[in-house]
Amino acid sequence: MDRPTENRERLQKVLARAGVASRRESEKLILAGRVAVNGRIVRELGTKVDPERDEIRVDTVPLRTPRAPLAFLVVKPKGVLSTTRDERGRRTILDLLPPVDRRLYPAGRLDEDSEGLIIVTDDGDLTNLVTHPRYGIPKTYVLRIRGRLTGAETARVESGVWLSDGKTRPSRIKIRKRGRQVSQVEVTITEGRNRELRRIFAKIGHPVLSLRRIRIGGLTLKGMKPGQWRKLARRDIEALKRSARTP
Repeated sequence: MDRPTENRERLQKVLARAGVASRRESEKLILAGRVAVNGRIVRELGTKVDPERDEIRVDTVPLRTPRAPLAFLVVKPKGVLSTTRDERGRRTILDLLPPVDRRLYPAGRLDEDSEGLIIVTDDGDLTNLVTHPRYGIPKTYVLRIRGRLTGAETARVESGVWLSDGKTRPSRIKIRKRGRQVSQVEVTITEGRNRELRRIFAKIGHPVLSLRRIRIGGLTLKGMKPGQWRKLARRDIEALKRSARTP
């Protein structure tokens, strides 16, 4: 008699929800032959399993029963790395959080010289939602830039700028303060290339002096200071899903 299919789901999704790795990293584990289901190595990404019935092992270690995902909203200070470890002993985003028996990782990045909101979680689905361009989660930043931004330059950034890895997606700009030497702008983008905003404004001749992320979807840093964090509730996750673009 065939096993019921209603509880069966993709293996990489089960691994991600169990906190083994993000969904993309879980796919790499499968392809590398490091995952076994009921004693047999599995290398096919389309494999479906029942996490309640099937025995799943990663590097021969049994998969623990998936727990409810854990996610934190953190205000990263300048000088802290948005990574899980650093060979030079510098402070990382995990140093700001309380000890937990989970493998946490940041959903996206902010470079060392930037500050602001970042989500740290063990939830592969949430990480994919926040970071993959297909979902278009809007992220808003406040930048101090060198010089005075003109109307033509504003329109150029909003329509997309050609960088070495292609043209950026359209964005929204709000001028907060326009000065001859330094201006302050608020920019909302829906993708997250490496150092994207710094590269964009350098390209148009206005180097970024400081950068702070103030919003991810409907989540803001209201009431939070650099170095502080709070756990994300179910309503926060639902708010992020509502702000996503339907693929």
